[in-house]
Amino acid sequence: MASNLYRTHSIPESLLRVTRRNFLKSSAGFSLGAIALNQLLHGGASSPGEGRGHHFAARAKRVIYLTQSGGPSQIELFDHKPNLKKWEGTKIPDSVRQGQRLTLMTAGSETLVMAARARFFPRGQCGMMLGEWLPHIGSVADELCLIKSLYTEQINHAPAMTFMLTGHQLPGRPSMGAWASYGLGSENRDLPDYIVLVSKMERPSDQPLYEYYWGSGFLPSKYQGVKLRSGKDPVLYLNDPPGLPRRLRQGMVQTLGRLNRERLRGAGDPEIETRIRQYEMAYRMQTSVPELTDLSDEPESTFEQYGADSRRPGSYAANCILARRLAERGVRFIQLFHPDWDHHRKLTAWCPARCRDTDQASAALIRDLKQRGLLDETLVIWGGEFGRTTMAQGDLNSPESGRDHHPRCFSMFLAGGGVRGGMSHGTTDEFSYNTAENPVHVHDLQATVLKQLGIDHRRLTYRHQGLDFRLTGVEEHHPIDSILA
Repeated sequence: MASNLYRTHSIPESLLRVTRRNFLKSSAGFSLGAIALNQLLHGGASSPGEGRGHHFAARAKRVIYLTQSGGPSQIELFDHKPNLKKWEGTKIPDSVRQGQRLTLMTAGSETLVMAARARFFPRGQCGMMLGEWLPHIGSVADELCLIKSLYTEQINHAPAMTFMLTGHQLPGRPSMGAWASYGLGSENRDLPDYIVLVSKMERPSDQPLYEYYWGSGFLPSKYQGVKLRSGKDPVLYLNDPPGLPRRLRQGMVQTLGRLNRERLRGAGDPEIETRIRQYEMAYRMQTSVPELTDLSDEPESTFEQYGADSRRPGSYAANCILARRLAERGVRFIQLFHPDWDHHRKLTAWCPARCRDTDQASAALIRDLKQRGLLDETLVIWGGEFGRTTMAQGDLNSPESGRDHHPRCFSMFLAGGGVRGGMSHGTTDEFSYNTAENPVHVHDLQATVLKQLGIDHRRLTYRHQGLDFRLTGVEEHHPIDSILA
């Protein structure tokens, strides 16, 4: 890892940026560079990660993160609290509230309890209690590890999602997928290590998804997530311009590689190496991406399993099929984003609608991975950045009522990847307001994901501005060992 050098007036700027690693990489000259490029274009091994690989045996080879942006309500979906009925319409006790922060949307209003608007039923042989709005996910309950006691410090969307994905509430840190790519590298030489799919909504969405959610932060930019778009050009500027034969494009890539390696020898800037790899990867993706995104080779049974919306390019369901195809091709970190889980009003209409968007396809993905023998080596994560509050926002007797943000406790589930299925971890108080047993901090969840990939979260670091940064911060956090098989 690059060491910091003090600048002086007598040392050229180019030498200040040369490190031992960059010197060794650049000193091989044109001949080794040409060999490496030929291997990348015509064969050769995948690239290792710079984080020195596994610290111990991995239970998962890859992650599929089904990111539900906006804060799904644990009270309607996962955290069964039948006793809330007797408290409905009363003010939440101060002993429960404990003066905890509310958003500006509800800070000055009455804090009246609203019981769950969905019924719960036991699902699977394990008897897991799940809300009626997720019937398909309930059908795979025996594969799920439901964590009910997650908590975060952030109460607004962007800081909370940034914290969930990067370990810090402010933009500028590497995302979890970038850390995994940096630590382990790729199993597929023709596709990026980290691929992002964003749902194409059928209605306008008022919830932004910022690109730094899947950014590389201060890591080299080759580790950032590559977003695949729906439509004719999944990756912009990837196709050859009209009239440019492929053989000429290959020659251009080789020439650019030689010029960039010459510059790399002089400057020692690691971003030049990133640029070389990006050109080479883009060339290979001209073949791999169209083959990946063409679902015409999927049998009719696939679309029946994932639901009717899976035929619509860019839908969450279609992206779940793509996630399985990416898993089959060895992509390290696959992240789907589905927005609009923010139900401040019209809870009984808005939340079920998001469940219909995602329920069948999420369950189908888990079942599909298992049928293909991929679930054991693929860690599936489903969840948002925080939960929803017990108190009603608006008139609790009106269909216009909703729930505000709630960071004190929320639920997510994991499946596959060496995690125990058919179990719940952690509990909340009778109001689903505070964690009661086995609290799980966001950093604990991140440490667990890294552990299943074979990475010790304390040892995966990157030196930046004189500090050794890591995904899980500087405080003491631990993987959730009790949920691991």
